[in-house]
Amino acid sequence: MIGGNVLDIGCGEKSLEYLLKNVSHYTAIDKIQLVLDALKAKYPQHNFIQGNIPPFPIQADGQFDFVVSFQVIEHIEDHEGYIREIVRMLKPGGKAIISTPNIDMSLTRNPWHVREYKVEEMRNLFKKYFSKVDLKGVYGAKNVNDYFEQNKKSVEKITRWDIFNLQYNLPRTWLQIPYDILNRMNRNKLSTTNDELVKSITINDFRLENADEKCYDLFLIAEK
Repeated sequence: MIGGNVLDIGCGEKSLEYLLKNVSHYTAIDKIQLVLDALKAKYPQHNFIQGNIPPFPIQADGQFDFVVSFQVIEHIEDHEGYIREIVRMLKPGGKAIISTPNIDMSLTRNPWHVREYKVEEMRNLFKKYFSKVDLKGVYGAKNVNDYFEQNKKSVEKITRWDIFNLQYNLPRTWLQIPYDILNRMNRNKLSTTNDELVKSITINDFRLENADEKCYDLFLIAEK
């Protein structure tokens, strides 16, 4: 269970509500000031810091029991610098909890991601910096898997027109706006045509097991 003094890298309100149940003190870093202002107004007793990372805008080393960072590392250019900063923040024996997409289950290139990881790539990367690494995978129940398959078919109807494989051959920044437009159209279509399926999915339809190439996300627990 996550508790004690916690640092959240790339905070979001849904994860924050869960984390605050057990923490003694909470600090968050995010690059978007509007997000931080809204959270600070709602949770004035906690610490919210704006910054582009790495490095982290915190001077003191070794003060946190846990560092959590959900769906962030895939956006980081200097990913090893990001990991070294997490190690710097943790107390001896402290733990990092990191989640990120599994590239083997990505339906198309996400141009907002600098890189995505395979299972062994993620494990080996963190083994360079942590004494213990436990890599789990996020898996879904039948309704989650059904939604994934329908989404996959819908995406394939779009990507089949990419006969020159431009999604991988063009610079990722060129693709960000088209990706957002097409992704929004696809999700709206799925939500409209599969309304009951979408509504049926809750957090209880996901589970953690040892990671393999079929998990949706990688979920890593690393001890300093």
